[in-house]
Amino acid sequence: MASSTSMSGGGATVSGRATENQPEVTGWVGWIVFAGTMMAILGVFHMFEGLIALFRHAYIAFPTQGLTVQVSYTGWGWLQLIAGALVFLAGLALFTGRMWARTVAVILVAVSALVNFAWATSFPVWSLTLLAIDFFVLYAIIAHGGEMKVAREAE
Repeated sequence: MASSTSMSGGGATVSGRATENQPEVTGWVGWIVFAGTMMAILGVFHMFEGLIALFRHAYIAFPTQGLTVQVSYTGWGWLQLIAGALVFLAGLALFTGRMWARTVAVILVAVSALVNFAWATSFPVWSLTLLAIDFFVLYAIIAHGGEMKVAREAE
């Protein structure tokens, strides 16, 4: 089926359907795909870190003294494993374009930004890099997240 795009009359026509009431799909849909992919990859990394903390904690350089909140390797491992699974699933859910997926993703990425800000003195380059990615992901989801739903409906 051939698709045509026409801007005459104020509305775009996609595949023969008038889409006057729907917002226009822009290139930011690619950023939503980027955000979902980055969240899925980050979730897998967190799950690996959680498994390593649970089974091979000698491989992780995690300070156990002088922390505001005292956490054992086992507690840290379970926290990373569960948080990683949540981030992974939220990243995959972004591809659906649903509002609940966007809400969960924004909350998880905001928490990630706060954690990266807190660790900035210990790991400055890594934390600043992740903060930049977090802010790009937040902007893409908040400002243009609804376009993913429109793009999926247009298919």
